[in-house]
Amino acid sequence: MKNNYNIAVLGATGAVGRQMVQCLEEYKIPVGKLSLLASARSVGQEIMFNGKPVKVEEASENSFEGMDFVLGAVSNAMSKAFAPAIVKAGAVYIDNSSAFRQDPECPLVVPEINGEDAFKNKGIISNPNCSTIITLMAVAAINKISPIKNMIASTYQAVSGAGQGGLVELETELEDLHNGKKPQPKVFPHQIAMNVIPFIGSMSEEDYTTEEMKMQNEGRKILHLPSLTVSCTCVRVPVMRSHSISVVLRTERKVSVAEAKKAIAAFPGCRLAENMDGRDYPTPLDTSNQDIVYVGRIRNDLTDPNGLALWCCGDQIRKGAAANAVQILKLMIER
Repeated sequence: MKNNYNIAVLGATGAVGRQMVQCLEEYKIPVGKLSLLASARSVGQEIMFNGKPVKVEEASENSFEGMDFVLGAVSNAMSKAFAPAIVKAGAVYIDNSSAFRQDPECPLVVPEINGEDAFKNKGIISNPNCSTIITLMAVAAINKISPIKNMIASTYQAVSGAGQGGLVELETELEDLHNGKKPQPKVFPHQIAMNVIPFIGSMSEEDYTTEEMKMQNEGRKILHLPSLTVSCTCVRVPVMRSHSISVVLRTERKVSVAEAKKAIAAFPGCRLAENMDGRDYPTPLDTSNQDIVYVGRIRNDLTDPNGLALWCCGDQIRKGAAANAVQILKLMIER
C-alpha cells in the first residue's frame, strides 16, 4: 500500500460524482492528488475535499496521466470515449455506467459479495446498477446457505435515481400542485408527484425494460450463478432518496426464516430490521445518507416450499453508486 494515490473523478459535478468525492474523504482514502473532471460548462466550479476547495477541470484524453485510479460517474457514451485513455495511462477505471458491465473481461463488483473479482481486472472495474447492488446485498447471505435459483423483484426507485433533475422535478411538481397549477413533467414521462410510474429504462426483451433486465444479467455475474432467472418490475415512486425492493426468492434447498435472519444479521454491510421502533421493516428515510442496506419482513413464500420473501432499502446514490465504487477502490489499495 502506497502512502498516497492520485485519483481522478470523471463527472465530478453530478450527484454521484460529488458523492464520490465525499466518500473518498469519509473512507479516509490516502489521496495525493485529486483531479476533478467534468465537461467544459463546469470548469472553474469548486468542490470541497478535506476542508479545501478543489477546482473542476475539463476532461480530456490527457487528464489521466499520473493517475492511479479514476472513478467514473458519466454516461455510457462518455465512459466508452474516455476508457481507452484511462487504461493507456495505467490507471484503474472504476466505472459507474453500464458501458462495461456485461463485458466478460471486466469484473462487476460488490465488495462484500465478490470482492475477489476486482483483482481480475484489465484496467476497468464496473460498478453494478443501483437496484442490483441493494437487492443482492440483501440476498447474498441466503445465497451462501443455498444457491438462489430464481427471484421475483419489484423495485420502488427514488427520483434521485434519475439524477439531480429528478429531485428538482418532484419538488417543482409538489409546489405546482400546492399552488393549484398543473405539473409539466420533463425528466419523467408522466407526473411523478402523487403518482408512480411502472416503467424505468427503455423497452428490451420480452417486454421487460433495460432497467428490469439488469437485475438478472448483473445478478448472474456478481453471484456467479449463470442459470439465475429474475422477473423484475421497476417502479419510479415520489421518494427523494433511497430505493426499496420487494423480493421473493427460491433456493435449491429450504432455508428457514431463522437461518436467513441470522445470516443477514451477520453479513457485512447489512442490518436486520427486527425491531426498529417496534417494526420489522425499513423505509427509505431510515436508509438515506448512509451505506448500510436494511433488510426486513423476512417470511416464508406461500407459493413455494423453498421460497422466502423479504423487503430491503438502501441509499442508491451512496451504496448503490458512489460508496460502492469507493469501497472497490479501498479494497484495491488495501490489498
